[in-house]
Amino acid sequence: MRKYLIAGLLVWLPLAITVWVLHAVLGMMDGIFATVVGAAAKVLPPWGDALRGLREIPGLGVLVLLLLLLATGVFVANFFGQWWLKQWDALMHRIPIVKSIYSSVKQVSDTLFSSKGNAFREAVLVEYPRPGAWTIAFVTGTPAAEVAPLLGDGSEHVSLYVPTTPNPTSGFFLMVPKSQLRPLAMSVDAALKHIISMGVVAPNAASQAPAAAAAPSDPNPIG
Repeated sequence: MRKYLIAGLLVWLPLAITVWVLHAVLGMMDGIFATVVGAAAKVLPPWGDALRGLREIPGLGVLVLLLLLLATGVFVANFFGQWWLKQWDALMHRIPIVKSIYSSVKQVSDTLFSSKGNAFREAVLVEYPRPGAWTIAFVTGTPAAEVAPLLGDGSEHVSLYVPTTPNPTSGFFLMVPKSQLRPLAMSVDAALKHIISMGVVAPNAASQAPAAAAAPSDPNPIG
């Protein structure tokens, strides 16, 4: 009986979690749409009943937001749209308090999602949280110019993000000497799957073979 229950759980659990995540995302998008429609109904009283009726249509908020994102992307992809985007950024950077939040979020989103960004481009091994214990981390760049001279012996340092498991959206930011890292041949996607699964889902053989040469048993870490 236990064997059959576990077999059934393994079939339905991934599907249930996938549906739950999608439901949460779609619910959030519908909530944003409902807020916008509610505000529009107050601004345009003659159209209030018609606008409030739109909130009752399932999935309309998701469709509208996707179309809005697509239209915005098309708009900012040309010279005229780029000019307006620069004006908007300049305006947001003049508003106290708002400018700190906006600029920080924009820098992170540009780094993560822009094709020119360099976040999470490489997976490496690093000793953490103590000597002899190794974990997978992602190279996010180099320390800031003000910080780099204060890091000690003058060796080259890199900035790392060490994700927690099974939730990689939280983690730790470290600055360590590059000589203490050991590169991995696995892709960032494969490394994330390995972390999220707590090591249960191993990278494929093609990714594991090159990484084995730089495993922790190697007495000479790369520089």
